[in-house]
Amino acid sequence: MNTLHEIEQALSELTRSEKAQLLQWIARDLGDAFPGIESTPGVSGGEPCIVRTRIPVWVLVRARQLGMAEADLLRSYPGLRAEDLANAWAYYRVHRDEIEAQIADNEAA
Repeated sequence: MNTLHEIEQALSELTRSEKAQLLQWIARDLGDAFPGIESTPGVSGGEPCIVRTRIPVWVLVRARQLGMAEADLLRSYPGLRAEDLANAWAYYRVHRDEIEAQIADNEAA
């Protein structure tokens, strides 16, 4: 029996109140999750990147700050999709200080 099946069985035994508490825990756990963005040690210095690529979020944010249009970004990075840009912008809104520090570090290098 796999873990999800075990959880499904256990879930049926919980009260509504317990299910609500569980849902809150899950939402809290996923609250900082950004689909399409991943940080992998050893890939681009561990910086958050677009999945399936090695394109760091800071590169896209900086290009946008310099006036590059989304259509131009998509043309410049053929593996990139519009949803990847939306994920990058969402990540930046929540992690602005982190991304700004990465931009500063890379421009100083």
